Amino acid sequence: MHRRIIVPSALAASLLLAIPASAADFTPGAPGIGDSYYPTSGNGGYDVSHYDLRLKYQPATDLLEGTATIVATTKQNLSRFNLDLGLKVSEVRVNGRLAKFTASGDHELEVTPATPLEKNKAISVVVRYAGKPSEVKVGGWTAWARTPDGGVAAQEPDSAVWWFPSNDHPLDKATFDVSVSVPDGHQAISNGVLQSQSSRLGWTRFNWRSNKPQATYLATLAVGKFDITTDRTANGLPVLNAYSKDLGDNAGAARASIERTTEVAEWLESVFGPYPFNSLGGYVPNVTSGFALETQTRPFYSPRQFANGANVSVVVHELAHQWYGDSVSVQDWKDIWVNEGFARYSQWLWSEKEGEGTAQELADYVYATRTAEDPFWTVKPGDPGAENQFHVAVYDRGALALQALRNEIGDEDFFAILKGWPQEFAYGNARVADFVRYAERVSGKPLAGLFDTWLYQPSKPSASTAATAGPSAPAARSAAPETAQPKPVQPKSWKKIAETNTIHETGEHGHAH
Repeated sequence: MHRRIIVPSALAASLLLAIPASAADFTPGAPGIGDSYYPTSGNGGYDVSHYDLRLKYQPATDLLEGTATIVATTKQNLSRFNLDLGLKVSEVRVNGRLAKFTASGDHELEVTPATPLEKNKAISVVVRYAGKPSEVKVGGWTAWARTPDGGVAAQEPDSAVWWFPSNDHPLDKATFDVSVSVPDGHQAISNGVLQSQSSRLGWTRFNWRSNKPQATYLATLAVGKFDITTDRTANGLPVLNAYSKDLGDNAGAARASIERTTEVAEWLESVFGPYPFNSLGGYVPNVTSGFALETQTRPFYSPRQFANGANVSVVVHELAHQWYGDSVSVQDWKDIWVNEGFARYSQWLWSEKEGEGTAQELADYVYATRTAEDPFWTVKPGDPGAENQFHVAVYDRGALALQALRNEIGDEDFFAILKGWPQEFAYGNARVADFVRYAERVSGKPLAGLFDTWLYQPSKPSASTAATAGPSAPAARSAAPETAQPKPVQPKSWKKIAETNTIHETGEHGHAH
């Protein structure tokens, strides 16, 4: 039986103010951040501002030992919270005090602090852990690649759980300090600027700093034996490129491509505005994969990207992501077009600059070579579904949408949008709908219909639509049967651009850039 007590409202309010929060007011943080494609990715209840990772890695055994210090702010009254990690944990401390913890699922670490955590408070979490990343399976696969001389963490949409505890979703970005100890003769490559390195008792420690907000999947670690080149840009940014010593016949082409990083970045600044981070570079470990990934400040490239000689186009793609995908990241993984459509279009613009085919000619070629029956047109770049998140249509049809926009609003507004968008949402997150609204605001034109046609309709846009709001097609043949239209000449740049399509081929579960 419950007895109801009635008191005057003013007295009730004062009583509420006087009573401290009870345990009932504290609830667990959600085990997922709410992504529509990956419901278990990330966590609720807190926001991370900084990761400090102190690691030791033994290449011979694949043993990784780590102490992660996470600086965060609570977003609710927390009785407990989750981190994402696949390795075995030995100790957790919250605000200096030992905390209880348990592993659940294949990557959830449930942490119960000694005392509940109040909302909007700064907290520190220290996690001690160890394990062999290549043996950790999430959904049956691993994002950690072993190499003959070490190991590499680089994958999309997930790679963090294999080497550090985190809130593993692009919505929760943070700065990073990554300190890695490896046997003498090996190097540890990560994001940002190499602050220092030192050797002691047969081990060398490398200290890296990434000082701008960074999504967890964009954090990378590579341990191995590398040839390293360093330089500075005209603006003084440090440039560091690293090449595995055993790349074989691909070594020369890899260097011939990646050593043009500074040149490509300077050109991209003319298109997208100031480079958003504190360093430049790239690295090529001796992995068997075929993909590349826009790991922040220092993209990852598989040697196979250079099997047919130098390919600067893939460097353009990955560096374009530093603006589109890294500085401005997805709000939800369904918004992948705001990353990939623009990175692909940057390759078209590079082709245009190099005189190897204009963006319009490339758009015409894509449009003409994909028949209306091609499943390519059933993929919706604006919301492709998790199974098609890295489908070639997200890239090529995604770029067609941008050419359609360019034709609709003209070059002046189009390039103002390309440069303004990364400033508008710098170091944040955005949705496809945010871009549509931004483009409408800058151009002063209603564009929802255009974007619906090119990003959301599961069919090939008509030739008449293409003639007015997309790839050019003479009006005289707009109504002609598709089979009667002449096939455009293949632009000179097409093969090199198409070679970068292997960036999608990372196996059944893993996807990269």
